[in-house]
Amino acid sequence: MKPEFDGQYFENLYAEHADPWNYADSPYEAQKYAATIGVLPRATYRRGLELGCSIGVLTARLARLCDALTAVDISERALTIAMQRCADSRVTFVHAHLPDGEWNAPFDLLVLSEILYYLEPDAIDRLASRLTHQADRGADVVLAHWTGETNYPMTADAAVERLRSSMPVSVLEEVRHPEYRLDLWRFH
Repeated sequence: MKPEFDGQYFENLYAEHADPWNYADSPYEAQKYAATIGVLPRATYRRGLELGCSIGVLTARLARLCDALTAVDISERALTIAMQRCADSRVTFVHAHLPDGEWNAPFDLLVLSEILYYLEPDAIDRLASRLTHQADRGADVVLAHWTGETNYPMTADAAVERLRSSMPVSVLEEVRHPEYRLDLWRFH
């Protein structure tokens, strides 16, 4: 992750506004979250991992599908809000700077929403290696990323394709919406 997109960058965003991307109230985000949940091929999962949980809006929805869910974010401020939002659920929250962080594996669901393009190519490679070792065989992976122009290290398309090419997964679904892409993969 470039220094401009490090932990302090995100802490500053959440200090200025508790929901900097309007996750809780945006119709766009609500539709994207519904599509993300809707693409999942199973009704329930044993152990889920959500990387980049932010303030926990998607986390709360995922928690209803998982016996246990680990939600990871770089921002302590965001995690505090997420913990309050998901106080009554079986979610374990982890503060980590991806691709690093300690979370208990294995997982049969991995969710990466709006995070990959913040990472440098070598960090995506390290994350791919970690996820490969932490995923159950047959685990589902769902990714949702905005496809507009950014000043991030990578585009959504380049970041998602780099991750996919570095993991032993099959593509089950690739959906293009006008503003984002939604990918569903399965580990071999």
